[in-house]
Amino acid sequence: MGETSGGPGEGRRCAFIALIGAPNAGKSTLTNALVGAKVTIVTPKVQTTRTLIRGITIVGKAQLVFVDTPGIFRPRRRLDRAMVTTAWGGAYDADLVGFLLDAKRELDPDSEAILERLKDVRQPRVLILNKVDIVEKPRLLALSAALNGRVPFAATFMVSALTGSGVDDLKRWFADHAPEGPWLYPEDQLSDAPQRHLAAEITREKLYLHLHQELPYQSTVETDEWQERPDGSVRIAQTIYVERENQRKIVLGKGGRTIKAIGAEARKELSLLLERPVHLFLFVKVREGWEDDPERYRMMGLEFPRD
Repeated sequence: MGETSGGPGEGRRCAFIALIGAPNAGKSTLTNALVGAKVTIVTPKVQTTRTLIRGITIVGKAQLVFVDTPGIFRPRRRLDRAMVTTAWGGAYDADLVGFLLDAKRELDPDSEAILERLKDVRQPRVLILNKVDIVEKPRLLALSAALNGRVPFAATFMVSALTGSGVDDLKRWFADHAPEGPWLYPEDQLSDAPQRHLAAEITREKLYLHLHQELPYQSTVETDEWQERPDGSVRIAQTIYVERENQRKIVLGKGGRTIKAIGAEARKELSLLLERPVHLFLFVKVREGWEDDPERYRMMGLEFPRD
């Protein structure tokens, strides 16, 4: 979670830090590395993060609240528009903004558009080049110079979110530049996401990891029941929603093998996360057109786009 120092009150700092970037830039992996614990899910599927996930850590007298935003891209559907609006809202509301770029890729249209809009963000901006462990140093230096020539970044960091290289330096910079103010969360809290939401996200991660190619990302998971049992275990019932019957059959798999494997992996991770036995029950249902249902957006923490 980070190292604490000093007593409460005097000299404390607190910052909301938005991490923005194109899909699959590594924002979720970096958020988990900065916090030192898993607070957001990671999959190879683009646009996995849908809403704002806040991970919390402490460095000295500074409490840092990292906001893992949905990837910013050119929206095509209603859900896309809601996610992009949420991402930019997180950037404009933050104290500090980190623009994360996959250093091994060329600057694509999504990242170009983010760069242009970043000029309107008044908060201090930091350039974070990710995956630098697999990119030659001359290319990194050239990319850094080119981007800093386009947008005046307060600092540039070269990190590997996967290995943790450079992450501590980045975290210290954020702590040094956090505004003075009281901490907003308890010292031992790692995330502001409710446990029911995090449990649904973990199952969604396993769903995507198993069915990355076969299943559209419009599928979603909702936690329907959370029952604390007398023996200290917890019973969790969740529903996986898909849009068509053939997708439901894909999730179930032959003889129910796929859904059993997804459930076993999710249950194992939830037991470790909650530090107690978990009884997980998964159901798969077809909900056609859920992308046009305002209630589904509310449950995901997104604002429903009316137009």
